[in-house]
Amino acid sequence: MPKISANGINIFYETRGKGEPLLLIMGITAPGSVWEKHVAAWEKDFQCIMLDNRGVGQSDKPMGPYSTGMMADDCAALLDELGIPSVKVVGVSMGSTIAQQLAIRHPQKVKSMVLMCPWARCDNKTKAIFELMVDCKARFRPEEFSRFVQQLIFSKATWDDPEAFAGLLEDRKNAAYDTNPQPLIGLEGQAAACIDHSVLDQLERVSVPTFVVGGTADEFTPQWMTEEVAAAIPGSTIHIYPDSGHAFHWENLDDFNNRVRDWLINN
Repeated sequence: MPKISANGINIFYETRGKGEPLLLIMGITAPGSVWEKHVAAWEKDFQCIMLDNRGVGQSDKPMGPYSTGMMADDCAALLDELGIPSVKVVGVSMGSTIAQQLAIRHPQKVKSMVLMCPWARCDNKTKAIFELMVDCKARFRPEEFSRFVQQLIFSKATWDDPEAFAGLLEDRKNAAYDTNPQPLIGLEGQAAACIDHSVLDQLERVSVPTFVVGGTADEFTPQWMTEEVAAAIPGSTIHIYPDSGHAFHWENLDDFNNRVRDWLINN
């Protein structure tokens, strides 16, 4: 699988599908491969570009702190190295903050974007969650840390569904045997970027079509954060999934994949 030297680090990326390029930016703790359930639907219409953000996966994991602007510059440098002048962008959680910065710092590179469970600024509670995430990473076994993250991102409906709950148990087991887990130094860098992200007063400069998506039961980055981002970006569209958590895109997989694909095709 390819790596490119860009913005001072080695960035791992994968491409799937053909058509207009679509950059997929993953959230905190997760490599680009976690887009799999969405790429399987979108690769029919787009050339999906999945990168491992700095600090995770097979990309470099330098000492932090990182910033969302720095990681947006990573994305811009990756696109330059690939010879791609502009893309459509989908970013989830931390990936949505990177996408915001990409549109602010490199507006010519972004044609349109989908921001999933985004925030434009952290309140004290959300800062505390990111700090607790780092503390748990430092103290928990991998399967325990996986359970902690699951508690943050999935709604009660997922925990109550027998098939979905079995999937959570399987994911914890897989975490225990992961041969390339995110190191603490990488999570520390990413968490600092998430905490310090503060662009609310800059979002009015975003001029590309933007689709903002969230869930009513998101306890990690609550609904008010999604609504605040949508209100700050001129002409944005918003959709909120009822009774859905931070992982609304998995909890409503088929609807989400189709809804986003259709929006991207038309924007």
